[in-house]
Amino acid sequence: MPARKISTQDVAGRVLDWFDHSGRKDLPWQRDTSPYRVWVSEIMLQQTQVKTVIPYFERFMQALPTVAALAAATEDEVLHLWTGLGYYARGRNLHRAAQQVCAELGGRFPDTVEGLCALPGIGRSTAGAIISIAFGRRAVILDGNVKRVLARYGAIPGWPGQAAVHEQLWRVADQYTPAGRCGEYSQAMMDLGATLCTRAKPACERCPLAADCEALAQGEPQSFPGRKPRKTLPVKSTSFLMASTSNGDIWLERRPGAGIWGGLWCFPELDDAARAADWCIDRWGVAPDSIEIWPEFRHTFSHYHLDIRPVRVILPGLPAAVMEAPDQLWYNRGLPAAVGLAAPVASLLARLGS
Repeated sequence: MPARKISTQDVAGRVLDWFDHSGRKDLPWQRDTSPYRVWVSEIMLQQTQVKTVIPYFERFMQALPTVAALAAATEDEVLHLWTGLGYYARGRNLHRAAQQVCAELGGRFPDTVEGLCALPGIGRSTAGAIISIAFGRRAVILDGNVKRVLARYGAIPGWPGQAAVHEQLWRVADQYTPAGRCGEYSQAMMDLGATLCTRAKPACERCPLAADCEALAQGEPQSFPGRKPRKTLPVKSTSFLMASTSNGDIWLERRPGAGIWGGLWCFPELDDAARAADWCIDRWGVAPDSIEIWPEFRHTFSHYHLDIRPVRVILPGLPAAVMEAPDQLWYNRGLPAAVGLAAPVASLLARLGS
């Protein structure tokens, strides 16, 4: 489908007029649009809603207010601040990128899309947001909200995850991006998708692009963009060994850097919940005083379901043969260590505390 003959000035002008009187301008990352703050907010906002991100962003900025502070932090400190946001590779890449900026670039962020894309975890759209919002120069963005706005406005069929559809949306995004007020335009387009052109029940009657929105004219805006082809997710299962001492300290182990929950602290995993006592004897030379198997629950990743069976065991005391190693920890719920926790682990720790 060829690009529609609608001027950049017309589209951008209407979007910016709407933003001037109805857009959000008081979000924490809008109060100081330094490259560091814009970058952190954009990474946090990937696959996460604004209302969820706000408290995380504010805590992160309070603890690590500069790229130098982030680079100097430990991975545990970063993942602790990230706990609950999910998609933890984002936090690890943020940490790695900060270290690269400080070690190789003198603490200054690249001021080109290409330079930013060379950093871990920064893609074309995130780089465009940083360049346009923090540096005030023209750059194109295409996050999930903008894809939805443009796909509906031009009634562009197909799932944006398909290469041809994705490239078409990039061309259209480039066509409508103005030379002036580029940072405000980027924020306006993301805001438009987040507040009006929503996935369900879009508020078309208040949209500045409604007059010539092709999806609306066809009477089916929610048919765009096309949905990702559905597939049945496989199901895996595991058991979590929640071993605690009589004083309540709980044994945790850090997972390898690669893979699911990479670098986070978790309970040891068992193939069979019935082997909990054997595991304790093999590992520590002591049998538990009690074993309690909790109901199974499901944690879903993007590519599979994980059914988790928690097994609580209480040890007679701190095993004399066990000392904490760098990747092992007796976790004190009363004085919790500042470490990154996998979401189901944080939830189970809260249940143990109650």
